[in-house]
Amino acid sequence: MNKIKIILPLILVGVLQACSQPEKPVASEADKAFEKQLIKQLVMAKPGDVIEIPAGVHPISRGLSLNVDGVTIKGEGMDKSVLSFKGQIAGAEGLLVNASNFTIEDMAIEDALGDALKVNEAENVIIRRVRTEWTRGPNEKNGAYGIYPVQTTNTLIEGSVAIAASDAGIYVGQSHNVIVRDSRAEYNVAGIEIENTQGADVYDNIATNNTGGILVFNMPNLPQPGFGTRVFNNKVYDNNTDNFAAKGTAVASVPAGSGVVINSNDKVEIFGNQIADNQTANVVISSYYSAGFYSEKSSAEGFDPYPETIFIYDNEFKGGGNSPDHLELQALRVAEFGLTGSLPDILWDGYVNPDKTENGQLKAEYKICVDNGDAGIVNVDGPNGYKNISTDITPHQCQHEKLPEIVLPEYFASH
Repeated sequence: MNKIKIILPLILVGVLQACSQPEKPVASEADKAFEKQLIKQLVMAKPGDVIEIPAGVHPISRGLSLNVDGVTIKGEGMDKSVLSFKGQIAGAEGLLVNASNFTIEDMAIEDALGDALKVNEAENVIIRRVRTEWTRGPNEKNGAYGIYPVQTTNTLIEGSVAIAASDAGIYVGQSHNVIVRDSRAEYNVAGIEIENTQGADVYDNIATNNTGGILVFNMPNLPQPGFGTRVFNNKVYDNNTDNFAAKGTAVASVPAGSGVVINSNDKVEIFGNQIADNQTANVVISSYYSAGFYSEKSSAEGFDPYPETIFIYDNEFKGGGNSPDHLELQALRVAEFGLTGSLPDILWDGYVNPDKTENGQLKAEYKICVDNGDAGIVNVDGPNGYKNISTDITPHQCQHEKLPEIVLPEYFASH
């Protein structure tokens, strides 16, 4: 009887594990023919070609790639034309594009083994009404990035949807001149992330049910620092999903319940947003020292770990700060604001570059400025182990010169 008692639970565990795995589709001969034809179209493409993805769910077994400029990939709608990689057996991405003057629109990429849509080293990129999704929901084994342009110049992401990426749903990295608008990011670790990018406008988006809603980051050991991002007219609410990123990744340190997060980035504006009910804080401003993986090597290589010249104004804040993810922040909340209290809307780790201070405060051009009605800020004094907590808004009652609008070239008006 003892053997039976041991074996039966093992059998049940095996059944449960099998049930939790995504079902591998069986491709029909028609499916195989479609995949073969699509690969051929991508390989043989010429500038000016339009590759059409018909309505239906199309199983794809291998990563796809495009290396020809001036190609459009077009479906019949993000909920109609679906490339399903649930049965993918090869390839690091769903679709990898190394080409300029590229447009992809009106289609979906589901359950890629790695990143869903990666566009690398390209100029003039349009990603319009594209959905990327891992259909099993938040899971560490999901691909890292949904929509993922990196090292691009002139990029437009609009009307798109990104769901359940284990790093960032919509991510733009090491790029120049970027617009992300009218899109939705949900159940990702980072909903929308702008990293090491120079000049980005992120507006009219919805970020909800992520771990962190909208992130503006700088990371070391990359070709360029980022600065000049405007985050405005977005709805950023209920980003309280537990962090399911792989350990060691940059976003693994993002606390669940973070609305808009600025880390080590400069010249960032946050304005005109509706930011609500993010349980750690509606806005988090942090240095690289608080990211959990600071090293002396990063500092020695000239990386600037401090967030500077931040301007927060005219946002509508509601709720939030009532249940911070980290124990230290939870203890701080109770100690400073009571058992039923909440952290202020803006949470700052308090790190500053001593070379840019005078009379104990950041010089005017580097300050974190807040012009947002009765919104409060808490400086948790990270450098001194949370010893000198301050909620004094006075040092932050200032303004910065506003950043310019991002303008894309005429190419985008005709595409």
